[in-house]
Amino acid sequence: MATMDSLISLINRIQRACTLLGDHGADQASHSLWESLPSVAVVGGQSSGKSSVLESIVGRDFLPRGSGIVTRRPLVLQLHRIEEGLQEHAEFLHLPKKRFTDFSMVRKEIEDETSRMTGKSNQISPIPIHLRIYSPNVVNLTLVDLPGLTKVAVEGQPESIVHDIESLIHSYVDKPNCLILAITPANQDVATSDAIKVSRQVDPAGERTFGVLTKIDLMDKGTNALDVLEGRSYRLRIPWVGIVNRSQEDINRKVDMIAARKREREFFATNPDYAHLASKMGSEYLARLLSKHLESVIRARIPGIASFINRSIDDLEAELAHLGRPVSIDAGAQLYTILELCRAFDRVFKEHLDGGRPGGDKIYIVFDYQLPAALRKIPLERHLSLQNVRNVISEADGYQPHLIAPEQGYRRLLESSLNYFKGPAQASVDAVHFILKELVRKSVAETEELKRFPTLRSEIAVAANEALERFREDGKKTTLRLVEMESSYITVDFFRKLPQEVVDRGENQASASAEGHFQRIGSNVLSYVGMVSETLRNTIPKAVVHCQVREAKRSLLDHFYAQLGKKEAMQLTRLLDEDSALLERRQQCAKRLELYKSARDEIDAVCWSG
Repeated sequence: MATMDSLISLINRIQRACTLLGDHGADQASHSLWESLPSVAVVGGQSSGKSSVLESIVGRDFLPRGSGIVTRRPLVLQLHRIEEGLQEHAEFLHLPKKRFTDFSMVRKEIEDETSRMTGKSNQISPIPIHLRIYSPNVVNLTLVDLPGLTKVAVEGQPESIVHDIESLIHSYVDKPNCLILAITPANQDVATSDAIKVSRQVDPAGERTFGVLTKIDLMDKGTNALDVLEGRSYRLRIPWVGIVNRSQEDINRKVDMIAARKREREFFATNPDYAHLASKMGSEYLARLLSKHLESVIRARIPGIASFINRSIDDLEAELAHLGRPVSIDAGAQLYTILELCRAFDRVFKEHLDGGRPGGDKIYIVFDYQLPAALRKIPLERHLSLQNVRNVISEADGYQPHLIAPEQGYRRLLESSLNYFKGPAQASVDAVHFILKELVRKSVAETEELKRFPTLRSEIAVAANEALERFREDGKKTTLRLVEMESSYITVDFFRKLPQEVVDRGENQASASAEGHFQRIGSNVLSYVGMVSETLRNTIPKAVVHCQVREAKRSLLDHFYAQLGKKEAMQLTRLLDEDSALLERRQQCAKRLELYKSARDEIDAVCWSG
């Protein structure tokens, strides 16, 4: 079962793959994927304690400090929890082979990398720096540190700096899948908070905003922050979290961050104003809270992310399929190669059906669970309600009421009831069809020999899916015929019992109410339909397997083989067409494809565990 850690790890992998894609020219693809990913944006004004909050979450001093705008590029910070005893370290994406164990050098590299893009000026850049930190003292989490909000431009800054920073921040927080970490100092009125102002604009209901109140220990004596923390000043869906920052003296003395966390816990636990909230205060709680909520956002976004990743994988596999050794120019050899590739695909497909590979077992689930559930949901009791039975019997009788048993009424009730079985029958055919289509997709993707030949892969997929469509039509006709057969000929024993039942109860019939008469009719019909339901529960799967699964195993590509024999040499060559110009990109594409496939595997695990 997928854990929260694997979910966060999943997004980290995708973000890394996305960045690599952007670095190698696929800017539009990487940008689109990046836009779809959940994130946590850290927003606050200058001197709000934003850097201290991040360092408390990480448990390390690693961010540049100073006056004015210190953060001039977004910092995408990916935290990875490692086992106790392993060495803490950091890695930058722009320095993939370099590992930092001295976190003062991490700070210097952030400063240097910022200057490389913005120069020594106070200008900002929207191009992010990607930093990964591995530590036993963190939770798996991804944060985006953004430049601090400012109200006026100072010397050395362009006049547009206020607007530039706001635009950069909005490029992140405007996305509905972005969680907002709104940093506000406790010694400032929440109503004037820069971070809350931004949050109000994009998240007026406060559904994705995490309010963080810093510098609580610096409030004037006799005052406290309970109005904010308890949601009376400004209510958010997620309660506010209070943080105690390290003092400047602590920073200068290089007080250990773990010790600072302990002191923070002690502050809330022993302070009479905040003791009742202590379990939900502090940087450690904030990190866990963010990680938990990020997981829920990830789960909600998985389908869209998976769809984009699958499209990206298809694109990368199509690119890789162009690579490899050249194929013979002889038409006979080409035809032999194509047939061998088709057989390789066919073997993989049969392995999925027969249990050598996963997927075929889903067909059994259709028969053992989905079909019986659909049959149970048929609204027979509503259809055979007293009022409906009375109406159908009366309409069938016409001007002359029935004398003994209303045969025409019975037939109408039976036929209309049995019509309900057409829906589950067709649904079973469609469900198995979509499973077979998915197995074709997987088989095409998993047939290694086909990856070099995108045109042939596409032709095989199209041919296989066209064959499945034909099998589906046969399956629908056969299963509907089963239902219609039950409607066409009613089992005679059922009707033969009815006159005897009426005779046996003849003395009481006169005194029995019409209501009891119609109830017996409805009960008789329901009993018969129940017997038919049991029959169809067994025969529909037989028809589906015979028409769809058996034919898919026996003749999935028969029509394609027949068409191959009619193709000219040039047409065969096009099927095996390769693009030698892309050979030099093989290594890069393979690496990116591996990252995406790893992400897809984790998505599959998350979906199955849900």
